[in-house]
Amino acid sequence: MSKIAKKQAYDAKLRGYLEEYDKAFLVHADNVGSKQFMQIRAGLRGQSAVLMGKNTMMKRSIRMYVEETGEDSWANLVPHLVGNVGVVFTKGDLHDIRKQIESYQVGAPARVGLVAPVSVTVPAGNTGLDPSSTNFFQALNIPTKINKGTVEITADVQLVEKGEKVGASEATLLAKLGIKPFSYGLILQNVFESGSVYSPHVLDITDEDMMKIIQSGISNVAAVALETKYPAEIAVPHLVVNGFKNVLGLGLSIEGYSFPQLDKIKERLENPEAFASAAPSAPADDKKEEEVKKEESEEEEDEDMGFSLFD
Repeated sequence: MSKIAKKQAYDAKLRGYLEEYDKAFLVHADNVGSKQFMQIRAGLRGQSAVLMGKNTMMKRSIRMYVEETGEDSWANLVPHLVGNVGVVFTKGDLHDIRKQIESYQVGAPARVGLVAPVSVTVPAGNTGLDPSSTNFFQALNIPTKINKGTVEITADVQLVEKGEKVGASEATLLAKLGIKPFSYGLILQNVFESGSVYSPHVLDITDEDMMKIIQSGISNVAAVALETKYPAEIAVPHLVVNGFKNVLGLGLSIEGYSFPQLDKIKERLENPEAFASAAPSAPADDKKEEEVKKEESEEEEDEDMGFSLFD
């Protein structure tokens, strides 16, 4: 197939995805091998499609699609097509598809010159290596001892820090220990949904979090409305309660003024003992405990009467 035919086929495939889907993940694909791509595509098949390609080709196809169809929502994705990125188009639930994408991670050895995506720590324990390797560990300032004819690391050691390049000695040691410290897969960079592009961290926000944010905002609006005497709808319940309190206070200071709620308040103020006696009595268990404590205190008093058997 000629280059022109390949470009036309790619353009047709991308246009088909733009028409079929309205949600997508923009993913970074560094260090992801072809076999891993096959596994990801197979796992997502049915409700998602993975498309990689040159950024210039993707941008060109999207712009042409927008110009021809007038559907400009996908145009918001174009500025984010930078670097070794691809697009995972999906019809599924964004939370579920995100988990699926993140589950396809493959362990990888530390190669010389590679920038470490995470810090690497060599754990304490028996290495299984013979004592001839002791000098190698000493060169890397790793504390060791000989235990039953093998080298044992006596304490955890951070070998490589995040963001540093892996050196030859560090890579050799990790290979000898059989440690694959890094894992690679598609890294989610942005989420596209109905024309909006946002960070995948937004998907971590739960319904409970949203309710807390909304309730906090409502409380703040109500507080401002009450403080500024602005008659906002959200502050109406508070205004009614505060107004009723003012009416009660005014009614108590005016003789001969009466309405049912005010009469109940006056009755409570004039005869508090009656309402106190109507309050629920203490539970029987509490009474028993009080009686037991009373008996114990009386026994202690009887024991300490100032007498002695030897007086």
